[in-house]
Amino acid sequence: MRRRRPEKRQMTPDVKYNSELVSRLINTIMCKGKKSTAQSIVYGAFDVIKKQKPDMDALEVFLQALENVKPKLEVKSRRVGGATYQVPIEVSAERQVALAMRWITGYSRTKKGKSMIDALAGELLDAFENTGASIKKKEDTFKMAQANKAFAHYRW
Repeated sequence: MRRRRPEKRQMTPDVKYNSELVSRLINTIMCKGKKSTAQSIVYGAFDVIKKQKPDMDALEVFLQALENVKPKLEVKSRRVGGATYQVPIEVSAERQVALAMRWITGYSRTKKGKSMIDALAGELLDAFENTGASIKKKEDTFKMAQANKAFAHYRW
């Protein structure tokens, strides 16, 4: 039997923008504990965004991009009587942010021939304008949930 859920740790906001979400993005990008490298990537990407959109704040662009990528529905596998069904469920707010950041960083990493700074900036700008790979992933996830709406009664 499962015991209680662990309490959520309070994140320390990042140094430059004083934002917990930017701090989470840095942690998502970080590989092998190299936080300073991840910070330079994120801040470098924000500088690129500032150059490309001088009339807007880079933090606003990031927050809007994150909002555009957040999924509302997803499917979860449920095993009922020997058959496995893809059951659509609503995504919690915490998981929405986690998935959005994971998708943005994942698709930034797959862009070959670009530095990670340029790739991350490009993916954030694409997400801000409702285009790009992470937006496509969100739409595909939503379509999958819509297609499996018939199995919604297996949700528990």
